[in-house]
Amino acid sequence: MRKLIHGGDVYRNPDCIDFSANINPLGPPDSVKKAVASCVNDIAHYPDVQCKELKKRLGWAEQMEEEALIIGNGAAELIFALGYSLRPKRALLPQPTFAEYEQALLAAGCEVFYYPLSEENGFRLTEDFLQVLTGEIDMVFLCNPNNPTGVLTERDLLIQILNRCKEKQIFLVVDECFLDFVEEAESFELKEMTGLYSNLFLLKAFTKRYAIPGLRLGYGICQNKELLEKMEQAVQPWNVSVPAQAAGIAALEEDAYVRRAKVLIREEKAYLRKELIRLGMKCYASEANYIFFRGEKGMCEGCRRQGILIRDCQNYPGLSEGFYRVAVRTRNENKKLIEGIERWQKQL
Repeated sequence: MRKLIHGGDVYRNPDCIDFSANINPLGPPDSVKKAVASCVNDIAHYPDVQCKELKKRLGWAEQMEEEALIIGNGAAELIFALGYSLRPKRALLPQPTFAEYEQALLAAGCEVFYYPLSEENGFRLTEDFLQVLTGEIDMVFLCNPNNPTGVLTERDLLIQILNRCKEKQIFLVVDECFLDFVEEAESFELKEMTGLYSNLFLLKAFTKRYAIPGLRLGYGICQNKELLEKMEQAVQPWNVSVPAQAAGIAALEEDAYVRRAKVLIREEKAYLRKELIRLGMKCYASEANYIFFRGEKGMCEGCRRQGILIRDCQNYPGLSEGFYRVAVRTRNENKKLIEGIERWQKQL
């Protein structure tokens, strides 16, 4: 069976700098690494199946009741659990967007329809999207900011979409995993709307915010208790490991770390964008911790030969060869990316 490839394969390219995975450039906080190391003896026991302490801390952090939270083995597990629990017949996805939505829907026997995002319009979602939200659609996934483009959907439009979905009895999933790195993110998040809309589910993750993708830890926010109970039944028992729970509890204390990362990303994204434009790339309006751009064909392999992994986006439906995505990393690493692209361009 062919696995979906999301970015550079660091296991087959161990000496490369990985710009293909959009995680916090500061790396995991020391407190998180210590928490994982300190629980090594506890792996002799099954994990807390209720994730009780983690849910308690997460409830404080999100200012939500614990009953409105569900913890998953990464956000991807919850995407699949949503499909299995709701069993939609027809779903709508913008295109391009994160591949797991389609994969989970197809696995649940759902027919998937697509709403193409226009390059001419900067890959933005517009009010035209409301017109395709009809009674024939059961479920919609939106990623905000979108992956791979990094383009944000304005809150006013999100509310219009939410109201339209409620009117047409459509279940709306909004993936906010990359919202952590957006300036004034609170202006875009929808968690306070979950109490008003039982058809709304928000996806979040520790993965990107705390640079711990290898531990697999995500969560959802939803006030539909019946749905959350179904989802709990759809995932395997003990799905969140002892180290992952320990890491999550420690990570939620790292507010200063998150603020420091946002400052770094803001500064480095401006630098990286400026340099990519200087090298002839067309950069789009990404508000996330990555830059989506169009450049010469063959750049992905060219960079790999320079010891750098970038994300080739041509396998996203709706995109063609020449579209790329790079994570925002530290200044030293970002310089190496630019230098690597320059060396490759000279070889053309």
